[in-house]
Amino acid sequence: MTAGCDSFPQALWRSLIAAVWFVFLTFPIMVIRVNTIEHTVVWHWQRMGYVAVGIFFGSFVWRWLLARKELKKDAASRESKAESLLTRIQNNPTSKYLLLALIALLAVAGPMKFSLFGSKLQLLNLYQTNIMISCLVYIVLGLGLNIVVGLAGLLDLGYVAFYGVGAYAYALCNMHWGVGFWAMLPVGAVLGALLGLLLGFPVLRLKGDYLAIVTLGFGEIIRLVLENWGDVTMGPSGISNIDRPALFGIKLGIIGSTHYMYYIMIGLLVLTIFCVNRLQNSRIGRAWLALREDEIACQAMGIDKVKTKLMAFALGATWAGMAGVVFAAKTTFINPASFTFWESAIILSIVVIGGMGSIRGVIAGAVILILVPEYLRDFAQFRMLLFGSIMVVVMVFRPQGLISAKRKLYTYQAKPAGAANE
Repeated sequence: MTAGCDSFPQALWRSLIAAVWFVFLTFPIMVIRVNTIEHTVVWHWQRMGYVAVGIFFGSFVWRWLLARKELKKDAASRESKAESLLTRIQNNPTSKYLLLALIALLAVAGPMKFSLFGSKLQLLNLYQTNIMISCLVYIVLGLGLNIVVGLAGLLDLGYVAFYGVGAYAYALCNMHWGVGFWAMLPVGAVLGALLGLLLGFPVLRLKGDYLAIVTLGFGEIIRLVLENWGDVTMGPSGISNIDRPALFGIKLGIIGSTHYMYYIMIGLLVLTIFCVNRLQNSRIGRAWLALREDEIACQAMGIDKVKTKLMAFALGATWAGMAGVVFAAKTTFINPASFTFWESAIILSIVVIGGMGSIRGVIAGAVILILVPEYLRDFAQFRMLLFGSIMVVVMVFRPQGLISAKRKLYTYQAKPAGAANE
C-alpha cells in the first residue's frame, strides 16, 4: 500500500492529490453535458465522485505495480512467458507449421459462410471484414516503417507521405487514363521507393530529433501540396469513384469486392512478412542493426552509411506506396485529410508499442491499436481516453514493446588446425 512512499500518511496524501488533479482535468468531459438541441446543460456530479474514488484507490495499485517493476528490473531483459512460448513454437518445426496452417485456415475461412447443424456460421461479417482489411493495411505500413525505425534506427515522422503518394498515384491514373489496380500496385511501390530516396538524400547527416523534425516537415509538405494543388489533386474535395480491383476483368459488387480485397491484403501481408524477414536476416539487415546501435562503429567496420540509409528509406517507403494503392481501391475516395500527421503517429505507435525490430510485435501492435478502438465504440466519448490509457500502461510496463525483437546469434566455428593443409 505504501509502495514508493515513506509512510502510509504520505501515500494517502499522494493519492488524494492525484484524485483531485484528475477530477480537475476530466471535469469538462465527465461532468458537463451540453444538449445543443434543447440548449440546456446537464451536470453529472456523481461522475466526479466515481472518478475521484477510482483514481484514489487506483493510485495505490499503480505505485505497487511500479515498485514491483523496479524489483524485477533485472528480469526485464528476459523473455516473457508469451515470448518464450512463441520462441518454443518457432523452434519446433511441427508446432510451427501446425500453428501457421491454423492461422491460414482461419484467415481464409473468415468471410465465408458455413452451414453447421442447419445453422449458418460466419467468422467475419461485412463490417468486421472491412475492419480487418484496415488492420491488415496498417500491419503492412507498420512492417514498412519497422525497416526504417526498428531496424535502421531512423526516426521517420513523415511516413504517411509515401502512403499518400501511392494512393493519389492510383486515383489520378485511374481517373484520367483508366489504369487498373493490378497495373498500379507495382507502380505505387516504385513511386514510394523513389520518394524514399528523395527524402533520404537531404537527411543523410541528420539523426535523432533533427531527423524527426525534417521528416515531419516532409510529410506536411506533401499533404499541403495535395491539398492546395487543386488543378491536379482536386484539393480538399478529393477524388471519388476510384475503381475497385477487378477479378480477371469482372467487376464485383460491394460484398464481392470487399471479400476480394480481404484476400488481396492477406496475400500482400504474407509477401511483406516474407520479404521483411529475409531482409532482416540478410547482410543489409545486419548493416541496419549495426547502424542503429552505433553509427561510428558501423562506419569503422567498412559499412557504407550512405547506401545503408538510402536503402532503408527506399525499401520502407516501398510498402507504404503499395498500401496507399490498396487504401484508394478499398475506400474508392481519398482526400488530403486521410494523410495527416495523426496517421504517421499511429503507424509509429504500432512499431514502438509492438516492439521495434520485431515482426511479431508489429503485428500484435497493429491488432491492438486498430481493433481495440473499434471494439471500444460502445464507450462513445470515452473510448479515446481508454485508448490513451492502454497505451500509457503498455509503455510504462513494457517499454521494450509487447513482443521484443529476438536477436539472431551468428556463431563461427574454426576449422581444426590440420584441416587447412588438406
